[in-house]
Amino acid sequence: MCILRELYGVGVEKLRIEHQTITTPSKKKIEISTIASNYHLEVNPSDAGNSDRVVIQEMLKTVAQSQQLETNSQRDFKVVLLTEVDKLTKDAQHALRRTMEKYMSTCRLILCCNSTSKVIPPIRSRCLAVRVPAPSIEDICHVLSTVCKKEGLTLPSQLARRLAEKSCRNLRKALLMCEACRVQQYPFTADQEVPETDWEVYLRETASAVVSQQTPQRNVARGLEEGSDRRVRGCSHCPVPCLVQ
Repeated sequence: MCILRELYGVGVEKLRIEHQTITTPSKKKIEISTIASNYHLEVNPSDAGNSDRVVIQEMLKTVAQSQQLETNSQRDFKVVLLTEVDKLTKDAQHALRRTMEKYMSTCRLILCCNSTSKVIPPIRSRCLAVRVPAPSIEDICHVLSTVCKKEGLTLPSQLARRLAEKSCRNLRKALLMCEACRVQQYPFTADQEVPETDWEVYLRETASAVVSQQTPQRNVARGLEEGSDRRVRGCSHCPVPCLVQ
């Protein structure tokens, strides 16, 4: 957002949420939510699953063909911010490489990812890599305090630090845990329990059950059946795939 503000001014902060429908060659309709201003578009193509290639091509084509509203005082190009690029399929990444070259004159791309090793080399070679470190504990505490203040909440500094430490320097997770604490109890207290996410609790219980029941007397067939059932139910708790692996 700081880069966009330098490029386009404060007008880029006037955001709106848009819902777009994209039709694939097989006539399948895909609903995609985007965050946009008059100067940029933010989208997560991986939300479309295996149809992410179509989303990338259609989104970039639409943005590249549109004109700026204030050409006299603004840049001649728009910016497309793609998040979680490392989660795109290989077909989508190759399509992105071709598309970003085709519309370079009217469109600039900012690609965000957690692991550059999962991005194909042709894309990496065409981009300037900027590594952004995870926020520090103090940074997360400051953000939590600022958000709570804007929401009219009073957050004790001790609880903010515990949230920051338990989030493993993941700002999104810290905000979600803060929201869970708000639902659990308010006003906040310094020694308030910080709830864990459902999938963390479920995985820990599953691991404990596997370890505690490793006995020769256990019925193997029943064990396999129970394990399969727990895996199916575990998916409903929305675990993070890369952490489960």
